[in-house]
Amino acid sequence: MDITEIFGSKTFGDAVMRTQLPAKVYRSLKDTSLLGKPLDPEIADVVATAMKDWAISQGATHYTHWFQPLSNVTAGKHDSFLSFMDPENSSVVSEFSASALVKGEPDASSFPSGGLRATFEARGYTAWDPTSPVFVRDGTLYIPTAFCSHTGEALDAKTPLLRAMQALNPQALRILRVLGCKSFRVVSPTVGAEQEYFLIDRALYEKRLDLKLCGCTLLGAKPPKGQELEDHYCGRIRLRVADFMRDLDRELWSLGIPSKTKHNEAAPAQHELAPIYETVNIAADRNLLTMDVLRVVAKRHNLACLLHEKPFASVNGSGKHNNYSISTNDGVNFLSPGKHPEENKLFLLTLCALIESVDAHADLLRLSAATVGNDARLGGFEAPPAIISVFLGDALSGMLASIAKGIMPILGVNGDVNTDVDILPNLQKDDSDRNRTSPFAFTGNKFEFRMPGSSQSIAFANVVLTTAVTDAFSRFADRLERCEDLDTEVAHIISDTMREHSRVLYNGNSYSKEWVEEAKRRGLPILLSTLDALDCMTAKKNVELFSRWGVLDEVECRARHEIMLETFVKSVTVQAQTLLHMSKRQVFPAAAAYVAQVADEQGALERVGARNKALKAHLAQVNELLDQIGEATEALRVCCQDPPAHRHLRVQAQYVQDVLRPAMENLRTACDEMEAVMPEDKWPMPTYTDLLHRI
Repeated sequence: MDITEIFGSKTFGDAVMRTQLPAKVYRSLKDTSLLGKPLDPEIADVVATAMKDWAISQGATHYTHWFQPLSNVTAGKHDSFLSFMDPENSSVVSEFSASALVKGEPDASSFPSGGLRATFEARGYTAWDPTSPVFVRDGTLYIPTAFCSHTGEALDAKTPLLRAMQALNPQALRILRVLGCKSFRVVSPTVGAEQEYFLIDRALYEKRLDLKLCGCTLLGAKPPKGQELEDHYCGRIRLRVADFMRDLDRELWSLGIPSKTKHNEAAPAQHELAPIYETVNIAADRNLLTMDVLRVVAKRHNLACLLHEKPFASVNGSGKHNNYSISTNDGVNFLSPGKHPEENKLFLLTLCALIESVDAHADLLRLSAATVGNDARLGGFEAPPAIISVFLGDALSGMLASIAKGIMPILGVNGDVNTDVDILPNLQKDDSDRNRTSPFAFTGNKFEFRMPGSSQSIAFANVVLTTAVTDAFSRFADRLERCEDLDTEVAHIISDTMREHSRVLYNGNSYSKEWVEEAKRRGLPILLSTLDALDCMTAKKNVELFSRWGVLDEVECRARHEIMLETFVKSVTVQAQTLLHMSKRQVFPAAAAYVAQVADEQGALERVGARNKALKAHLAQVNELLDQIGEATEALRVCCQDPPAHRHLRVQAQYVQDVLRPAMENLRTACDEMEAVMPEDKWPMPTYTDLLHRI
């Protein structure tokens, strides 16, 4: 297949717009999408007609305003292009007006709103986002939109991200202009979001209630072989998976999603795809679309795609590495060091802005990766710990330390990697090694934020980063615009950054116990669980940050805090109820039947005078485990009856954390121990060996 012909074939992209739109309309729309100019309402009718005609040529019969409610999934109601031309003789036409393109009205009270919308005040609006490409999928024209309430509050993930981008641009341009770069008109964050996922056989998936309802296994003994031999990472892609990946790439490319890399990840049945970098709002849209395409294409291949952060215990979880940088409209990367990074003022200032941002708002970054699934993932198996730190590598760390002391650093030549094999080419060393234990690592010309979970939208993490960098750029620009000597002031900014924020820099093993103690000594926030992180949303300094730059006001911050608490409580409660169901209706009956079978066998031996110590010991063991399962099941049942719904959400969340989760863990432990000693054909559901190795 020819990638160049497939790519973007289902998008109303630049090539289509050039041919379908009048030149003046095309230029106006491009000025809005690329340069951030306000949308000219005069062109909406022409654009709407061209979109409709193109969509119909692609087989579309409906259109939808596609938006991102605060639930980590997308939504949209579908309307047909159908309209009566003459109601008396029932003749119809295809119609799509400017008003239908620009504005929609979904029911805002039916989505998470944190109290911003109630049933008696349900109106909400969707507004066309002309910066994100329109596309056709499954016979429907998808129009990316923002989602707000009747009174203007953001009810989605996209609106705050667009606000943060809008806030960053003028502050970044101030930095460029004071450095003598005056030709640039737009600066935007750019992101490449790597997506990890698991693939399992669909028939096995359908036999696991926990996977169907929760996306992860709530029971499962450790298999004889997990990822101990490290034979899966970047290994041969199995034929069935390769067929899936081939179809996946084709569909992603047709939707304009620049899927670049695919490979096996470290755990059995785990895989990864990575796209080329894009402007952050488009990257966020397309990552959500990618997750949906993953699920749909997997189903076509009789597979199930698991996007949960920790679908299986004892092997790697799945993350979504957020590779972040800042670029001009002409492609100048603020984080590109160049040949002489010690002299590159733009690079140095951006590096300092991000160091300051991560240190000052580490709690918000931790919050942006706070999910029930991530609680099980973070801290091991190549996932970063919950303590936020920044990895720069020894060369950059030493360079900043030297400049802060007033010493011009002398950067050595990196040299080559010597393989001692004559026929192999010389490999030039990078400035630093890679540190996969670091939550926020510099990787050459970007920072890789490794904490977000695989099921999450990347929007909020990038809202936090972009708003915090905007704040730092603003202060830096204030200093630079009034200074007498630019070189001296840049050096002072570096010195101040290292003095005030170097505590967040750490190049060592972030998994070590020593780092935990060191982090405490440095005064870094240690927010180990989702519940520990949630209250950061309404902390005074964070509300002030978002409000100062018009990204979120106090009401919107409090609403999001409420939604996060509610999501936490509901997610764990659903898991607890599912586990209870599986234990009562699957595990306990199967285990009881097996204990009865062993008891019958023991009794039969005794009746003929035969005694078997091993069988007797085994009977005692499984009978004891059956008692433990019964007791733990009853304990979880009692816990699930409390807390009553009228309690405050924060109290409910604390109960879920302190009582419900431990009760679930106790039941899982007993069930997993029973699974490990029961015959495989007696266990009532597919095991980890089945799920991870049968594909």
